[in-house]
Amino acid sequence: MAGHRQSKRRRYITWAAAGAAVVAGAGLAAQSSMAATTWPAQKTYTGRAFDTCAAPSLAAMKAWHTGFYGAAAVYVGGRNRGCSQPNLTASWVKSVSAVGWKLIPLYVGAQPPCQSGSSPERITATTAASLGRTDADDAVAKASALGMKAGSPIYLDMESYDITNTSCNNAVLTYVRAFDKELHAKVYRAGYYGFTSSSAKAIANASDKTDLPGNLWYALWDKQNTTTADWPFGATQYTNHSRAHQYLVNSKETRNGYTITVDRDAWDAPVAITG
Repeated sequence: MAGHRQSKRRRYITWAAAGAAVVAGAGLAAQSSMAATTWPAQKTYTGRAFDTCAAPSLAAMKAWHTGFYGAAAVYVGGRNRGCSQPNLTASWVKSVSAVGWKLIPLYVGAQPPCQSGSSPERITATTAASLGRTDADDAVAKASALGMKAGSPIYLDMESYDITNTSCNNAVLTYVRAFDKELHAKVYRAGYYGFTSSSAKAIANASDKTDLPGNLWYALWDKQNTTTADWPFGATQYTNHSRAHQYLVNSKETRNGYTITVDRDAWDAPVAITG
């Protein structure tokens, strides 16, 4: 995930320095802003998934539907999205869903003010709340236009940053809460991608869980296909099909004549509702 909007060099620096992780929230029951709405049933996928920068062609997706992977993450939008998406259309979503693929919507929103490197969109203390709402509106519009219906999750991609920087961390949490509250208002579930040592840790360890994501996708590149054995946070957190684990990155794989470089994920969490 990180490498999909960073250079390879920076990705490996981040890997060595941080040992990545991906996160979401505290479960639907803890999200008070969802309580008053009748929600579509969650569509859950449990098994192996992959994510890659640009959505593969329909022909490649058909060739890759061998049973090894059952779900694919796609970058639906965000100003910090690293790749163009010529294949990612409503027609593509409908076609790959008909093949049997489950889809995982990702949105690369504004990034922390204290984060190193350059990002087209950054959070500030004064814009965090308004930017979170605006980005959530955009994320829902993008997902909906692709045929990902209400009740689907949208996973917010937050890259590594210094969570000991209090003002920076507070701005990120304000942004995430505003983003998630707006998702919930539009009847979309909230997920979150981050690093175990930073962006994921900030969410998982926050004392106030209000409007934090209900699904945690942690990137811990330990090559273990599990969402439990290496779980880095409290045992009671993100239970009941709310976890995913990015366990291997930059895996160049060939299936039925199509070669794609992917990141591997162990999945036990919501996926898009496309039917």
